[in-house]
Amino acid sequence: MAVIASGAEAVITLKGNIVTKARIRKRYRLLEIDEAIRRERTRTEARLISEARRCGVPTPIIRDVADFEIKMEYIDGTALKKVITPYLCELAGELAGRLHSCGIVHGDLTTSNILLKDGKLFLIDFGLAYLDKTLEARGVDVHVLFQTFESTHENHEELIEAFKKGYARTFGDAGDVLERVKEIESRGRYA
Repeated sequence: MAVIASGAEAVITLKGNIVTKARIRKRYRLLEIDEAIRRERTRTEARLISEARRCGVPTPIIRDVADFEIKMEYIDGTALKKVITPYLCELAGELAGRLHSCGIVHGDLTTSNILLKDGKLFLIDFGLAYLDKTLEARGVDVHVLFQTFESTHENHEELIEAFKKGYARTFGDAGDVLERVKEIESRGRYA
């Protein structure tokens, strides 16, 4: 078993074609509270990954869920940030539109959490995902991705326009969300 990633919340290991995401204990919390938080976050993440998949968003297939860990299919793909094109951004927009149509907000929609494998995009890492159908939540989700485009890619305007096209194709309220994104952007300019 090899550690392939680790962060503040979890350690990701790979064994064969199974990825295990294990939420790590926070020693500053009381043990009972820590276990309750980690158990709930683990179950919520697994449930939202499965729900997103049912909504037509390619995600890893969940193999098993325990108190503090999720075992799932390993997607041996390349992060979108490494292979980004306007066409792939359009496909990413379609994924985000399907996700939002189901009432799921990813919470960390970045080009690192979208993988390309065999010409198909997959959405991973639902650790910050939650259910929310408000314009604000959806707008923040899209805004985070647009900020990623702007901070890491020279042709970010073209990528954003391509994303918008795909997003509008799969999400009926895309226009309202994109208007909210503009409002969210304007709030940050003068802070």
